[in-house]
Amino acid sequence: MIDSTNSTASTPSAGATPSKTATPKASGLTSDFETFLKMLTAQAKYQDPLEPIDSTEYSAQLAQFSMVEQQVQTNDNLSALLMQLGSGSMASVAGWVGMEARAQTPMEFSGQPITIAPNPARTADQAFLVVSDVQGKEVQRLSIPTTTAPVQWAGVDDGGSPFKNGTYSFSVESYANGKMIQSEPAEIYGRITEAQIQDGEIVLVLDGGQAIPSTSVTALREPS
Repeated sequence: MIDSTNSTASTPSAGATPSKTATPKASGLTSDFETFLKMLTAQAKYQDPLEPIDSTEYSAQLAQFSMVEQQVQTNDNLSALLMQLGSGSMASVAGWVGMEARAQTPMEFSGQPITIAPNPARTADQAFLVVSDVQGKEVQRLSIPTTTAPVQWAGVDDGGSPFKNGTYSFSVESYANGKMIQSEPAEIYGRITEAQIQDGEIVLVLDGGQAIPSTSVTALREPS
């Protein structure tokens, strides 16, 4: 069952569990630097007094040591700068929490209607919403208007029985004169419950648990 609508019902969900902060591991360069330092120290400590290390060779090793040390410091400074930039970006999306974001993403169905923003081809005279389960198997095909007006997927089959809770993806097929001219993923509206920084990028967590890049959001709206 599907109804054309310009709004969607929003059911408050429990607050997201705070994510744990992972302790960053040493980079490969830092590890190599520490290994090089240990080898250089051991070489100087256990050198043969009768055949000491050549001063030219030792100077070259010290120069190499200095270069590696500078590179490690540069990488640390760059990481700190990226973290600061990420924090600034986080502040810019802080106001998004609680709003509904529109993006191409699968959605978790838990008995509540899912609001979909279709974008059929302009020349289409017929359009279908195709619903697929988490395995990618088509479970429903519904006729929808050939407009961009939001529609709601009620989550019930043709017999009126509700679908099982789980993750579903949506696509829109456009037809003209009985021939399919376009098939593309549909955008979904989901309420943002949390914003995170993952690998230097802003990630938004939706009320169904989906995590999407902030750059994938094409629209925001106040929940109805």
